Amino acid sequence: MDTQKKNFFIIMFTNFLVAGSTTMIMPFLSLYIESLGNFTDEYVQRWSGLVFGVTFVAALIMSPIWGRIADKYGFKPILIINGFGIAISIFLMGTAESVTELFMIRLFMGVVTGFIPTSLAFVSSQTSKETAGKTLGTLQMGSVSGTLFGPVLGGLMADAFGFEYTFLITASVIAIAALFVVFGLHEIKRVKLKGAHIYAPKTIVSGILNHRLMLNVMIITALIQIGNFSIQPLLSLYVAELTEGSTQVAFLAGITFSATGVGNLLFARRWGRLGDSIGYEKVLGFLLLLAFIFIIPQAFVTELWQLIILRLLFGIAVGGMIPTTTALMRREAPIEIQGEIMGYNTSFRFLGNIIGPMFGGIVSGFIGISSVFIVTGVLFVFASAFLRYTLAKPQQDFEDVLLEQELKNM
Repeated sequence: MDTQKKNFFIIMFTNFLVAGSTTMIMPFLSLYIESLGNFTDEYVQRWSGLVFGVTFVAALIMSPIWGRIADKYGFKPILIINGFGIAISIFLMGTAESVTELFMIRLFMGVVTGFIPTSLAFVSSQTSKETAGKTLGTLQMGSVSGTLFGPVLGGLMADAFGFEYTFLITASVIAIAALFVVFGLHEIKRVKLKGAHIYAPKTIVSGILNHRLMLNVMIITALIQIGNFSIQPLLSLYVAELTEGSTQVAFLAGITFSATGVGNLLFARRWGRLGDSIGYEKVLGFLLLLAFIFIIPQAFVTELWQLIILRLLFGIAVGGMIPTTTALMRREAPIEIQGEIMGYNTSFRFLGNIIGPMFGGIVSGFIGISSVFIVTGVLFVFASAFLRYTLAKPQQDFEDVLLEQELKNM
């Protein structure tokens, strides 16, 4: 097996371990907060959003920095730091004695969060532009498979062993994934062309801000994450409402989380391949409208099985969004600054991750959890309209924009 193929399978397997482990804690995060004291429902809902989203505050700032370091020294060191850093943080979460302490640990975790986005950037940098969508869609099957099994296992373990032991097991599995990277991954160093252009950070930021497609797709990436994450911290509470009196809420919430993963798993590769064929922008626009169609009815379900089916259909739509936007970045950005560009795109993803849970918590606190689905659906429609507006404008070459901005900054 050649090095590139071996690297791909290692990244796919470690993505499975990391995604599966981190999503183990998602179904019961709000329940864990509830167990730390005698709180009102409004307090738990609000802090569920804050605790979930605060991790991404530091991650938003750090992503471009890690990306620039990766362009210079390689992606492997960043993956190792992320892997062990996340493992330590999750272990500490199990020792938290107050909501404030849990909040601070999640904030610290944000500095090293980004294993899966970094692995996407790593594989993207070593993939041709023509097959980027299919390759990244295939890679996402690893993380999605983890997302599929993680919530169910997490819910079962939380019910059987308690929250603290589940955090310990989660941290251990992520540490094992980091060890696979340490001993198994062999990064193929990119040979820099003689006289290859070196862009200053200021030039890259100016280039992004002045390239309509690049900037607007990053904004759409943030909107996608807001829509996707606004309900996640509240989903276990919504499941509890639909299954009032059940003693297996964490397990049922895990199944509901996993339904989205099944949809992702079934179609992620197909959406990526379709994007390679007909254009990533067309596929992205269609998926945004599809997400709207499947998320609105979730606000009106009366039984858990109805929610599970709709979450599966919603997963089919969102499964192709991240590979499609990442492949689009791969197509537009020069190879010398792939890491940094991916870092900025990840920052926009994390911005959405920050706003989404807080936004969902605020909306649900005022007008109920079910209303979050409706507001989220509106966001997907807005993102689709914003993409159509962007594509109606004249095309720009990103390298030309970078050189133009470099001359202005001299």
